[in-house]
Amino acid sequence: MLQLPCIEPVFRPPSEAYSLILQVTIGCSWNNCTFCEMYTQPHKRFRFKPMEQLEKELAAIAAEDLPVRRIFLADGDAMTLSCRRLKRVMQAINRYLPGVQRVSSYCLPRNLKNKTVADLAELNTMGLSLFYVGCESGDDLVLERVHKGENYASSLAALQKIKAAGAKSSVMILNGMGGKRYSEQHAVNSGRLMTAAQPEYLSTLVVSFPTGMERYQQGFKGEFEPLDKAGLFQEMYWLLDALELDSTIFRSDHASNYLILKGTLGRDKPRLIATVRAALDHPGSVPLRQEWMRGL
Repeated sequence: MLQLPCIEPVFRPPSEAYSLILQVTIGCSWNNCTFCEMYTQPHKRFRFKPMEQLEKELAAIAAEDLPVRRIFLADGDAMTLSCRRLKRVMQAINRYLPGVQRVSSYCLPRNLKNKTVADLAELNTMGLSLFYVGCESGDDLVLERVHKGENYASSLAALQKIKAAGAKSSVMILNGMGGKRYSEQHAVNSGRLMTAAQPEYLSTLVVSFPTGMERYQQGFKGEFEPLDKAGLFQEMYWLLDALELDSTIFRSDHASNYLILKGTLGRDKPRLIATVRAALDHPGSVPLRQEWMRGL
């Protein structure tokens, strides 16, 4: 089997499990978020992969005559590339793999600040049509505490630009990100942001600290208290209650989640809220993911 050269570890959204992972950048150009340790190793220092190397990799894939239908542009910050460079990447993909139906990428809101709607629309016509935007929260105070470098306004501007270009966005919100003190405002303002943006896809993950909370606590000045299960469920209730979505596919089924929720919002909002209320009011009445099954 063909093995593309890459700098490990490589991360991708769960929905890209069967996509070709094309590493066009290494690491993340921001890399300051206190909740993220994916690109903190020295060998993941941010840099571009040379276009010549990408051409060789795409040629090798084409030579294998593999049925590639979807491509995910890794690592965490491919959209920081200039439009000129992104167009070259898309031209190469279309030249070597003309059967590709969709190309996607992670996208920080700041990545789009200097890209116009016309730029994104052109990339969309070339196949780059889905952006995974880690908003994490719609609350400015929580975003400041975790050193996200974004706020409600910058996140909304990016999501609106994606929609205006005819592309799609898949947004992630982190359940438990504000701890006990900021739980409700984190949930309500995240709901406000999603209502204003109307993304095509929305998912929630539970904030996790596999190597400890020391770095995270520094941003909160020691006042962060992680939520227990009931706290996570209450926060999910506040989020769902605040969401007024027309046709957004919602998933809260990542391995980090205890309570698995799936539906389309707003059609399934009453059902999802009822499930969360049952988990809160009648513990044991709703199946939960066991601790040993949870992970990143």
